[in-house]
Amino acid sequence: MINEINAIVQDAQDAFEVFRNSDGLIRKNLLYKIAEELEGLGEKLWKTASEETNLPMVRFQGETARTCFQLRLFGDLVAEGSWVQAVIETADEDRKPLRKPDMRKMLVPLGPIVVFGASNFPLAYSTPGGDTTSALASGCPVIVKGHPAHPRTSQLTADAISAAVSACGLPEGVFQHIMSSSFDVGKILVQHPGVSGVGFTGSLSGGKALYDYAQQREVPIPVFSEMGSVNPVVLFKNALLDQAPEWAKTFASSITMGVGQFCTNPGILISVKSSALNHFTSLLALELSLTKSYKMLHQGIHDNYTKGVEKILFEKGIETIYHAHESDENLASPVLVRVSAQDFLRNPSLREEIFGPFSIIIVCENQDELKEVWQSFPGQLTTTVIGTEEDIRTNQELIESCCRFSGRIVFNGAPTGVEVSHATVHGGPFPATTDGRFTSVGSDAILRWVRPVCWQDSPSFMLPVSLQNENPLGIWRKINGHFSQSPL
Repeated sequence: MINEINAIVQDAQDAFEVFRNSDGLIRKNLLYKIAEELEGLGEKLWKTASEETNLPMVRFQGETARTCFQLRLFGDLVAEGSWVQAVIETADEDRKPLRKPDMRKMLVPLGPIVVFGASNFPLAYSTPGGDTTSALASGCPVIVKGHPAHPRTSQLTADAISAAVSACGLPEGVFQHIMSSSFDVGKILVQHPGVSGVGFTGSLSGGKALYDYAQQREVPIPVFSEMGSVNPVVLFKNALLDQAPEWAKTFASSITMGVGQFCTNPGILISVKSSALNHFTSLLALELSLTKSYKMLHQGIHDNYTKGVEKILFEKGIETIYHAHESDENLASPVLVRVSAQDFLRNPSLREEIFGPFSIIIVCENQDELKEVWQSFPGQLTTTVIGTEEDIRTNQELIESCCRFSGRIVFNGAPTGVEVSHATVHGGPFPATTDGRFTSVGSDAILRWVRPVCWQDSPSFMLPVSLQNENPLGIWRKINGHFSQSPL
C-alpha cells in the first residue's frame, strides 16, 4: 500500500506544478463540469447513497443540489479572482532615510491536500464535498480517502470528478481517490512529505489523531478538522411564555433531523427554572414521542449512540424525560433528559457530544447559574438564542459572550442546517475544530488551502497576473491602502 500511496502523492505533486498556475476560468470550468457530472448520475447516485446509509432518496436529491451549488459558488469565486487578496504597496524612491521598496502580495495554493470523507453527508461533506471543492478551487490537487461506510457512493462520485478532470484536459493527479478502511492508510497519507494539508469532518478522537500525526512530521502541515459540538441553546422565559408549542415543534424537528446525525444538532438546551420551562419540556417530550424512529447511518454510529445514551442515563442527577427503547437493528429513538445546573457543572462528561437524536435540558436556579453554565462551554460550532426582543436586550452582555466560544450565533431558529454562502462560518474554537480561525463551509473555506507570498521589487514579467500593474483580470486589489479595480 505504501508504494501505491507514494505513486498517488507523486502524481498529485506533478499535477500541482500545472494546476497551481491555472487561471480562474480553468478552475471554474472544472468545478462546473464536476457539478454537471454529478447531476448526470441522477437516480443512480441517490439510490446507491440511500442503500448505503439508510437515509431516504429525497435526502440525496437535496444534498446533490447543495453540493452542485457549492461547486458553482466556488467556480464563480475563482473566475472573478479577487479572493486572492492582492495587495500592492508601490515604491517611493525619495523616502528618507531609506527608500520604500515595491511590495506586492497575494495568496497562493499550498500543494496536494488529503481529504477524509465524512460519514453523515456522503455528498456535501464527503468525496465531492466542501473540502474537495474549496481545495480544487484554490489550485491544490486533492487526494480523497473515501469513507468506508459508503464506498460505492464515494466511488461513484470520485469517478464523476475524475471524468470532469479529464474532460477539462487537466492532469489525472489533480484528483485521486483511495478506498480503504485502514487507519494506517490515513496516517501514512497525513505524514507523507508530499502532502501539504488535510481536511477532515468527523469525531473528536479521529480529528485530533490526524492533527497529532501532522505535528509529528519533520515539517508539520495544517490539519483542518471539524469535530464535536453540542451546540448549546439558551431559552429565555418570555419566548417560552409566548411560543412554547412552536418552539417545541421546532426543536423536536431539529433534534431528530437526519436521525440526529448532524454536527449542528442542538445537544443542550438551557433555561432558568419556571412553569414556562416545565410546559415547554412537556411539549417537547410529546413532540419527540410523535416522531418516527429511523435507522442510523451504520452499525458503528448506532452502537456509539446506544452506549452514549446508556452511560449518561446513569450519571448523577440525570432525569429521563423521554426515552423509547428500540429493538430493531440500527433504529434510534430520540432521548430527552434533564439535569440541574449544579450537577451539570460538576460533571464535565455531560458536555460531550452524543451523536444522534439526543438532548439535555439544563435547569438553572437563577440568572447567575445560567451565566455560569453558559461560560463553561468549550469551543462550539453554533450557539442559539431563543428570546423576545426584550429578552435579548436584557441579556445582551450574556449573549455577546457567545463570540468567545462559538463560530455561528443563531437567533430564534434551529442550528441544524448550514447555509452555503459568502458570510457562512462553520467552525469554532477547539474542540469544535482544530483551528477556529477558519470555516469549512462557504466561500472563505478556500482560505484554508493557501498562504501569502510577497514579491519585493520584482521585475514585472515575474509577477503573477493578479499583481501586474495593468490588472488584466480586473480584480479588486488594495493599492497603497485603498481598494481599487483600476490599473496602476
